[in-house]
Amino acid sequence: MSTTQHHEHVPVLIVGAGLAGTSTAMFLGLHGVPSLLVERHPTTSNQPKARGQSWHTMEALRIAGVSERVRAAGYDLDLGMPIVIAESVTGRVLHEIIGERWPEFPHLTPERMGMASQERTEPILAERARELGAEIRFGTRLESFEQDADGVDVALTDTGTGRSKTVRADHLVAADGWRGVVRERAGIGTHGRGELTRAIGVVFDADLADAVCGHEHALFYLQNPAFDGMANFVSTDTPGRWAAFFDYHPERGETLDDYPRERLAEVVRRIVGIPGLPLEVVSVAETGIAHRVADRFSAGRVHLVGDTAHTMPPHGGQGGNTAMMDGFYLAWKLAAVVGGWAGLGLLDSHDAERRPYGEMIAGQQYANMIARSMPQLADGTEDAPVPPEQALLGYRYPDGAVVPERDEDGARLEDPNHPTGRPGSHAPHFWLTRSGERLPVLDLFGRGFVLLTGSDAWAKVATEVAGRLGVPLRAEVVGGTDELVDADRDWRRRYGIGPDGATLVRPDRFVAWRSSDAADAAALEAALRRVLHR
Repeated sequence: MSTTQHHEHVPVLIVGAGLAGTSTAMFLGLHGVPSLLVERHPTTSNQPKARGQSWHTMEALRIAGVSERVRAAGYDLDLGMPIVIAESVTGRVLHEIIGERWPEFPHLTPERMGMASQERTEPILAERARELGAEIRFGTRLESFEQDADGVDVALTDTGTGRSKTVRADHLVAADGWRGVVRERAGIGTHGRGELTRAIGVVFDADLADAVCGHEHALFYLQNPAFDGMANFVSTDTPGRWAAFFDYHPERGETLDDYPRERLAEVVRRIVGIPGLPLEVVSVAETGIAHRVADRFSAGRVHLVGDTAHTMPPHGGQGGNTAMMDGFYLAWKLAAVVGGWAGLGLLDSHDAERRPYGEMIAGQQYANMIARSMPQLADGTEDAPVPPEQALLGYRYPDGAVVPERDEDGARLEDPNHPTGRPGSHAPHFWLTRSGERLPVLDLFGRGFVLLTGSDAWAKVATEVAGRLGVPLRAEVVGGTDELVDADRDWRRRYGIGPDGATLVRPDRFVAWRSSDAADAAALEAALRRVLHR
């Protein structure tokens, strides 16, 4: 019999300890806000799911101090991860997409991609979140919640003891995935193409060294009439262990019980293309592929991240990346509101900024799915491809927590090879030296606002305004002394400001405002008040 305990209070309660939830907890901790993260399962994921951290994600992980941990948890990027479209793993290859190496963008970012799996990444994020003050309770299920103008009451149950308690949170973050309950209970619907397939995932052990020679880290998408729908194959982090996925059809009355171990083994053998292959089935799980985006990413004090906000096909590898970045962009805003240096209206920008991006990435992955696995779904309504450097390093927030300029055109993408530096854009990359040490401008960002300028007068103004508003803001003067030097003497052009100007960069390294005028305390204060809904 369950018992009910009295309230405890937390600033932020996060439901779901996947990539989105652990990232949100970690980045909240980075900004000094402790959170409570609850997860109904006993551990983080033990399934071979999303692999790979794109450049923008690695920038965020660098800010959190875990990029090298995550990089070390994956395999060597130089080994590549070809995407192979074939009739079977050992059968005729129809097309190979990436080839031997991933693209590099050293002129756009100081980071390289990571190749860690979700299975290995989540524990790293959770450990860092704990280091930064988060509490994580596994085996804890959300039963219900009620919100009012001042917070959210969340009923939780310990799945081991059956005990229930109610926690009062200032804000609730829903990271409970595409099968979670928080979004629907918050009254938020979805739009999109809906559920596309249901699949069975089989993890198995087999000696495939000769079969996959040269493609040890490849991702295979299979196009073969022998498969009734989609099928794919990928390696795991355990040598000799692999994962195969194939469609099944509940709409025809099929259930998992229709696939005993020997039938599963036969399907796997067809996917590999080796009749009679000796193998051992390790685990079986049901999954699905859908294209859904929430109609809103916030409802009052409830905010959606990850698959709860946008469920997309896995083709393209950006589902996990987008989930982590949701946490990165939401955390500083929650911290600002909880800390009292921003108004509650700042959180409205979570929807304004992340929903259009989530829709774009979901559309890109749907188009990838058609190209790689399900050409029969092509009908001309799928999205045109966006170059990866634009989708990952050139996306913009023209109508979010920024001060747009008079000529703002509302574009949500720009070519980072030709940065504008305008508000709503990713702060352009360049290299600096400080006391003889080389560092990327990225290393100046991530904790509080930064006023990037070449003017000592603007630096004085920044200190004055930060003190008056109680906002974490510091100035970084480039070229004012020998301490911080622009290696290429080109940073003002990249940021679109003159010699007397300044650029205000948010904690998430997006440009919030800029000025080419001489130092002006009133202008800077007005910009911060607008961005922060003060």
